Amino acid sequence: MFYGIAADLLVVVHLGFVAFVVLGAFAVPRWPRLAWAHLPAVAWGVGIELTGAICPLTPLEQWLRMEAGTAGYDGDFIAHYLLPVLYPAGLTRQAQVALGALACGINVAAYGRWVYRARFSGAGRGPVARPMKPRL
Repeated sequence: MFYGIAADLLVVVHLGFVAFVVLGAFAVPRWPRLAWAHLPAVAWGVGIELTGAICPLTPLEQWLRMEAGTAGYDGDFIAHYLLPVLYPAGLTRQAQVALGALACGINVAAYGRWVYRARFSGAGRGPVARPMKPRL
């Protein structure tokens, strides 16, 4: 029973990580220090997708499921949980590269918007060079 619960919790954590990779850049303007955790997460997530590697959480989940007495599954986490929702045909190498490129594009756009707003409009909450006050 413990292994089954642990596998289910790991799926929730894994889904949260995927959501953080894809959407975390939208939280960075509010909490700029979050970028220190988000950028490495994006590099990891996009790297996994573009290289066709399998995230280490996937074999761990499969092992937990087998220890719980349930069957594991073939393929990776995205193919098993996300692609049945997005693509009925399943994961192909082209779809995996497209997902990696999509995640990268979303983040480049979100960070680009943040930097642009911070730099040119002064409305962003990012790093803005402020003129020093003259000393009298």
